[in-house]
Amino acid sequence: MEATTFGDVWQEAFSVQTPPATWLIIATGVAALIVVVTRGPWRIARNVVTIAHEGGHAIMALLSGRQLTGIRLHSDTSGVTVSRGKPRGAGMILTVAAGYITPSIVGLLAILLLVNNRITALLWMSILVLAAMLLLIRNVYGVVSVVGTGAVVFLISWFTPEQVQAVFAYFFTWFLLLAGVRPVVELQSQRGRQPSPQSDADQLHRLTGLPGLVWVLFFGLVNVAVAAAGIWLLMF
Repeated sequence: MEATTFGDVWQEAFSVQTPPATWLIIATGVAALIVVVTRGPWRIARNVVTIAHEGGHAIMALLSGRQLTGIRLHSDTSGVTVSRGKPRGAGMILTVAAGYITPSIVGLLAILLLVNNRITALLWMSILVLAAMLLLIRNVYGVVSVVGTGAVVFLISWFTPEQVQAVFAYFFTWFLLLAGVRPVVELQSQRGRQPSPQSDADQLHRLTGLPGLVWVLFFGLVNVAVAAAGIWLLMF
């Protein structure tokens, strides 16, 4: 980014950029899919999914009038978002239900910026969201995870040419869009091997009376539908 004043930075960040060639958009999608299905890369990249997941809980807690206490991210790629308020009711249900569907929805929202060629805007908005989330992090690993992710996005947006930013933005968006499905599969697999009353699906079972499997299917169907919509927007 060549801007020197705040006004220049603002103007450049929200200007219209040239999208990459169609083959590059497809290539970034294939690369993102490889990361999602490959064990090693997924183990590292899943931290980004956890950030989005816990961010979904946090945003819905605030929107539903709950008092947000903090967020903790762990090295095993799990996370916890703590809020205060009524232990039951619509606000609590929406807060718990938001986590697993947030990564895919964030990916879909990012696509709306990409199809309008607001590539740098997407990167800078991601940095602002991560900065806001950092204020809520309550453990060292969480701080390292959020700062590290934000640093990568910042370095790409500030020091690389427009085409590199575009490729990164499309890869990042594809990843969020496609990555939402795998954690749902992992959730049900974990529920089968070692049931946990603290999983989102089982918490929702206690809150609503609906079986945990119903909520797992809900998460999966939403994420598959959102991914399908995102693919259609990107490719057609």
